[in-house]
Amino acid sequence: MRMKSDIIVITALPMELDHGKLPDHVRIVYSGVGKINATMATIQAIQSCQPSRIINFGTVGRVSAGLEGLLDIAKVIQRDMIAEPLSPRGRVPFCEKPHEYFSGRGSHTCGTGDSFVTSKDVWLHDQGIDVVDMELFAIAVVAHHHGIPWMSFKYITDDANASSGEDWHARVNQGELLFLEKLREIAGD
Repeated sequence: MRMKSDIIVITALPMELDHGKLPDHVRIVYSGVGKINATMATIQAIQSCQPSRIINFGTVGRVSAGLEGLLDIAKVIQRDMIAEPLSPRGRVPFCEKPHEYFSGRGSHTCGTGDSFVTSKDVWLHDQGIDVVDMELFAIAVVAHHHGIPWMSFKYITDDANASSGEDWHARVNQGELLFLEKLREIAGD
């Protein structure tokens, strides 16, 4: 059964965002962790809800020093497509689709990959990546394919280092209130 919804929020886990705190007209989809789960959840959300906007909220590890809190993401690239020498890192070989996606707002760059970053990666700095996650690139690809605008807000939980796992667990839901304030602005509530 299809249920049209203007805004869909896609979040990996319920512990990041409690569905009971969202405005009634905003639907949430929990994708699970990683690019495959995010791809499947986004496709299913588009098919069942026919949204006019997709908003991603989630947690991230910080790569650029000095950043904190909730970030509005402008650009996302794939950090774990490593097919050299067939194509440069971050690009799918023999593929004409974009290798980076833009939200049309914000000022930060997110690098998505199916790994939890726990050590320094010079490539991330060289690409101007501010934060790292595990879902946004997949969400942006599907949204772009379907012609649906997307935006993303990411809350920094850790420093993408050896203590990231512990730090993430301690801060996983601390961005919820900041995101809900931003969502109210966007949704006009």
